[in-house]
Amino acid sequence: MTTDSTVTTERRGRVLLIRIDRPQKRNAIDAVTTAGLDAALNLLDDDPDLWAGVLAGTPVAFSAGTDLAAGAGLATPRGGKYGVVRRDRATPLVAAVEGVAYGGGFELVLACDLVVAARTARFALPETARGLVANCGALFRAPRALPPNIAREMLLTGDPLDAERAWSLGLVNRLVEPGAAERAALELAERVCAHAPVAQRLSLRAVAAADAERDARGWAATELADAEVNASADAAEGVAAFREKRAPRWSGH
Repeated sequence: MTTDSTVTTERRGRVLLIRIDRPQKRNAIDAVTTAGLDAALNLLDDDPDLWAGVLAGTPVAFSAGTDLAAGAGLATPRGGKYGVVRRDRATPLVAAVEGVAYGGGFELVLACDLVVAARTARFALPETARGLVANCGALFRAPRALPPNIAREMLLTGDPLDAERAWSLGLVNRLVEPGAAERAALELAERVCAHAPVAQRLSLRAVAAADAERDARGWAATELADAEVNASADAAEGVAAFREKRAPRWSGH
């Protein structure tokens, strides 16, 4: 097993288990975590002996998204934000979700190929409650993974989607009992590894290529929305209200 202060990696045969381990912050992503995730995904991408990966959090939380107090650090050259969401990746990656996957945490899930979730898991996109927009892929990946009306409701209200409904809507591949998500995700990754790795990688690359133009438009629209919202008074107010632990006072500007 290898570790830095917030991300651990462990080889399980052909599978690389990557854990975000910052439980005191509900696995919120800071600069150190971004660097750790980037290094772990680089290893998964580059080591020919690794045929699948599992991305997990801790029992209470998969990830609460960006650490609004500390910031998530700079986007990485290979992975983009969090070292993950804009990665050109062909090694299958399974998300193992216990507890909350909120904001950027949900966007990490959406960047994976398969999803295993405990029945107590929750998914949410609460960015507009802070005067912000989801800027790590959810603006176009959520309407692809879920019915568009459900994705729009998540984006506009911030209300969480429980794991059972996420499974019924097709977002979640395996629904398991609390505490079993990581084990079930490893089992699913091992099933993936039972098949030819070259064919697996080429299959994922073909799927990505079919969506490449749509993704490029999605990222361009996301970057425009992010730039405009970050220049707004409401964005500054939303972050200030979060830090001061008070209700925001929106101006609409």
